[in-house]
Amino acid sequence: MVFVVAMTQYYTATSIDGFTADADESLEWLFEVEEGIDNPFGAFFSNVGAFAMGAATYEWVLRNDNVLDEPENWHEMYGDVPCWVFTHRDLPLVPEANIFMVSGDVRRVHEAMMVAAQGRNVWLAGGGDLVAEFADAGLLDEIVLAVAPVMLGAGKPLLPRRLSGEQLALTNVAQIGQFAYLSYAVGNMAKLGRHLAADVLSHSVIPLAPSATN
Repeated sequence: MVFVVAMTQYYTATSIDGFTADADESLEWLFEVEEGIDNPFGAFFSNVGAFAMGAATYEWVLRNDNVLDEPENWHEMYGDVPCWVFTHRDLPLVPEANIFMVSGDVRRVHEAMMVAAQGRNVWLAGGGDLVAEFADAGLLDEIVLAVAPVMLGAGKPLLPRRLSGEQLALTNVAQIGQFAYLSYAVGNMAKLGRHLAADVLSHSVIPLAPSATN
């Protein structure tokens, strides 16, 4: 017997020394790295049914993708997939985009995201502080890192929490262009063991032992 389970995933690019943006909150260093012809983000996002980001990440998208003046840019990237933006400030909404401005306990929002995702995965787009709150609440199942061959020395940390070797299990390694893609099972998912966790995360299926009544 099997059942399909939706995963909550942190998929992001990072420097080798663990920063997702430099000290000036710029990503220019990232765009200078050759990514190859098989960027896996499209395939990843095709399995996403809801996603969340912090205010700083959302503001970066507003600035760099010009989505307020050209909302079609948002829709080309994310379609109608609902997005929750965690913020304590008033931020402009992208016209006709499925965006919810929220604050407070991530567990409450996560419940709403799982319902909206309708069995598909939940993506945590960043930043690291927000993802850390999900990790603290035991709501993070997988981390997928696109590691760029760059050392920044300072900047926005990838995930400002201590996670031990018992809380992480390496499940996949791949090279695409100049990026190393590393996938880790997190928390309870990591406790399944590296091989079973890799199977679960790649297929989103957990095998169940027969019950005593069967």
